[in-house]
Amino acid sequence: ILVGNPFNCSCGLRWLQLWQNSSRAELGNQSLSCWEGSVLVPLGSQVLHACDPPSVRIEPPEVVLHQGDSVNLTCRISASPPATAEWVVPEVIPEVGPELLALSDWEIILEINNVSSHLNHKDLMCRAENAAGLAEDSVVLNVTFPPVILLLDTAIPRHSWCIPFSVDGNPVPSIHWLFNGTTLVEGPYIHTLIMEYEHNSTILHGCLQLNRPTHVNNGNYTLLVHNPLGSASHSIQVRFMDNPFSFSPEEPIPGRCQVGAARGTRNSSLEGPVETTDEHTFGVSVAVALAVFACLSLSVMLILLNKCGRRSKFGINRSAVLAQEDDLAMSLHFMNLGSSPLSSAESKLEGLKSNFIENPQYFCNACVHHVQRRDIVLKWELGEGAFGKVFLAECYNLLPEQEKMLVAVKALKEVTESARLDFQREAELLTVLQHEHIVKFYGVCTEGEPLIMVFEYMKHGDLNRFLRSHGPDAKILEQGPGQPRGPLALGHMLHIATQIASGMVYLASLHFVHRDLATRNCLVGHDLVVKIGDFGMSRDIYSTDYYRVGGRTMLPIRWMPPESILYRKFTTESDIWSFGVVLWEIFTYGKQPWYQLSNTEAIECITQGRELERPRTCPSEVYAIMQSCWHREPQQRQPIKEIHSRLQALIKTPPVYLDILG
Repeated sequence: ILVGNPFNCSCGLRWLQLWQNSSRAELGNQSLSCWEGSVLVPLGSQVLHACDPPSVRIEPPEVVLHQGDSVNLTCRISASPPATAEWVVPEVIPEVGPELLALSDWEIILEINNVSSHLNHKDLMCRAENAAGLAEDSVVLNVTFPPVILLLDTAIPRHSWCIPFSVDGNPVPSIHWLFNGTTLVEGPYIHTLIMEYEHNSTILHGCLQLNRPTHVNNGNYTLLVHNPLGSASHSIQVRFMDNPFSFSPEEPIPGRCQVGAARGTRNSSLEGPVETTDEHTFGVSVAVALAVFACLSLSVMLILLNKCGRRSKFGINRSAVLAQEDDLAMSLHFMNLGSSPLSSAESKLEGLKSNFIENPQYFCNACVHHVQRRDIVLKWELGEGAFGKVFLAECYNLLPEQEKMLVAVKALKEVTESARLDFQREAELLTVLQHEHIVKFYGVCTEGEPLIMVFEYMKHGDLNRFLRSHGPDAKILEQGPGQPRGPLALGHMLHIATQIASGMVYLASLHFVHRDLATRNCLVGHDLVVKIGDFGMSRDIYSTDYYRVGGRTMLPIRWMPPESILYRKFTTESDIWSFGVVLWEIFTYGKQPWYQLSNTEAIECITQGRELERPRTCPSEVYAIMQSCWHREPQQRQPIKEIHSRLQALIKTPPVYLDILG
């Protein structure tokens, strides 16, 4: 096309000159020329006179104004040859839209009346173009306006509960909350979280985040926003859950202590005249005599009821609890007999097969301590499992030396016949378990519904989360503000492992089988005290640790030995295998075993005899203990008592060399 077409050198060829000089032209050996008078000159090197791109300048360069003000913006243009110019503005509401006040070859004035907050942080651009090129300049409007609440919606469940809101204002408004008309003090369990900033906007999207709220958090929430130009507020009624008790936890119901209330009720000083010493001594003597008589009578009644197949005080046929078991081992669905991973019809059958041998050492219905409902004051929810919910609570008159103490309260969701049966079995079982590294069970409350179990409260939660928060990835995994936490040293890890081993030695001595030993099912208290026990929440919080088989059956296959995966055989030796995996978890700061594999791939590796690799921070002496737990033949696995002794020895003389690089 270009061959045989003569060009006259002029500004109109500027675009062609720029194109030729760019790498996009791909002209090869061909060159473009133009006629300068009677002389043919190369276009690429020709100087085209009076052919410059335009220059554009907006005045004023910065604009700060209040909502409702007016503004004139001048776009000044210089160009040779002359240029065409225009204002490019964002879409705005028509009644406050911009107008061209004056137009000439050298300036365009844009007038905006009654400026809206919609123009805040919006770009206004002036653009000019001639034969030599294109130029543009822009200005951002900074429109100040009082805060407005764009959205306040009902609470929605996410990882925590969230009351979503969106607010706007310039300057950025402060955000405060009222709860039932009173200032809401924010903390680790309730705090404002800004989720998202809109691009080129002052709109804030966020939520009032509540970590596991209970019925005490039900009520009226008012959002208050304020900046120097004004304020706004909006309220919403929020309901998280129904009261799980038939009374207000802050208002004790009338009644006296049923069992073991050494200190009496909290308002005992107001109930009558003070006793004399003689009266008290006589009263104690009578009480002791009556208690002995009651215990003897109750023992006789229990024997008769058991023989006659009558119903127990829990409302269950006791004979249905007892059965024979081949290996005389007790299957311990620890803290969660009613909601084991084997929770389908198959699990109920398996649960009955792993029932308990009738042995007075293990079962004593009369020995289960009963706590009055009036002595339990809920604080907030700690978690939820298939069985129901767990709350942090204050409990009065639980121990003689303390008027009140923090406890964890497990409330049963449904009170069916089978649930009552599981509740009784679990209460009787846990009453027997008394060890410094087993979470302490204080008793039950069976007055009305729901049925309640009272446990020791461990302030640092489950061990898996504790390990992750003290590992190399703690900052990445941290979900909220908090003090930086130092990493665990080798001595700390050995101390944790030794305590768990001590608890397992105790369980093995009673022929109890845990079946779900993992760091998620151990709890951490003050001074790095670790105890075995969970509240049945791990199957919900750590759902990826379980493999669903069939309908609802969930198995912790990554912690299970081959015989448990293939044949559902659970013994004290299968617990030893799981303990080896727990050791691996501790020295990887809470990583999931076989985390790089799917559940089916993990099953294949375990059944084919592959072992977890040695963690980078694990001494060879500790890895040797892990391997002693992972023999394919259960009888070849090292007894837990010997493992405990080896760990104790390592604490006294820790390994000198730690192979960090593995």
